[in-house]
Amino acid sequence: MSTPKSSLGDAAFRRKDLMGSSIEASYAGALSFLRRKYTRNLKGVDVAVTGIPFDQAVTNRPGTRFGPQGIRQASAQHSWGPVWPWRFDPFETLAVVDYGDCFFDWGRKQDVPRVIEKHISAIVSKGVCPLTFGGDHYITYPVLKAVAKQHGPLGLVQFDAHRDVEPETGNRIDHGTMFSLALQDGIVDPARSIQVGIRTCFKGEDAMGMKVLFADQVHDMSAQEVAAEIRERLGTGPSYLTFDIDFLDPATAPGTGTPVPGGFTSYQALSVIRAMKGLDLVGMDVVEVSPPYDHAEMTSNAAAMIAAELLCLKAYAAGARPEEMTS
Repeated sequence: MSTPKSSLGDAAFRRKDLMGSSIEASYAGALSFLRRKYTRNLKGVDVAVTGIPFDQAVTNRPGTRFGPQGIRQASAQHSWGPVWPWRFDPFETLAVVDYGDCFFDWGRKQDVPRVIEKHISAIVSKGVCPLTFGGDHYITYPVLKAVAKQHGPLGLVQFDAHRDVEPETGNRIDHGTMFSLALQDGIVDPARSIQVGIRTCFKGEDAMGMKVLFADQVHDMSAQEVAAEIRERLGTGPSYLTFDIDFLDPATAPGTGTPVPGGFTSYQALSVIRAMKGLDLVGMDVVEVSPPYDHAEMTSNAAAMIAAELLCLKAYAAGARPEEMTS
């Protein structure tokens, strides 16, 4: 009788096939995201997961440099095959690898945006969709630059407690200004962009041109209604999804740098994602996970599940459909 692949362990390094799920103990082995293979060989790859452990742009609590590590660790318990309620294994449809982290010299902060852009460009230039783990939210700006260089101006859907469009005309590296920079650069099309879950005040409220769904509105809407607003706004063109974990309420996700009460449960967030079928997502990220402020991996676990569901959304777009599940 042949030895099952799952018994080999450390699939992050030892797996041969990029497709499918091989089960390992959730408490052991090399902790890539969802046990995907660690590699920088992008031949035949659909999605590359990569981390950017940068948190030098924060305005409140640090710690998101540990976000990629925390999300990978929390993902181990979810790498078991079909994902509920999609009822399919996204890795039967998508070839997904863990590309590892972006390396930068922490002592040369001003070089970091260029390094991040180059890192992501190496992925998108191969026709591969990046799924990026922050780091603080500033990292989305150089990621967007790399993705837009490949696909042109992007529609944007941003799940967040903050708008992050504070005025900025200089070269500051600040996680509250990157979307005003992206709009100024023309890499994000405001007419095809929407911010969801906002529950803070900001300057220039009506100046940026993006649609805003404030938290009170979203709480009064069904997941299908929120998703319909998103789909209508973004249309069928190339789009980018950024998920700041502080979209969730601190009771659900305490491990973040700038927690704002009045947010959402993980169920609400996942329900909206599941209803967003039909978008052309050419890049995605999950940011602002700060494990030092987490409790019992609540935040990292939620982030890992959000990322897994984003992969399901991509798999569905690529033709994956529910499997027949037996009791």
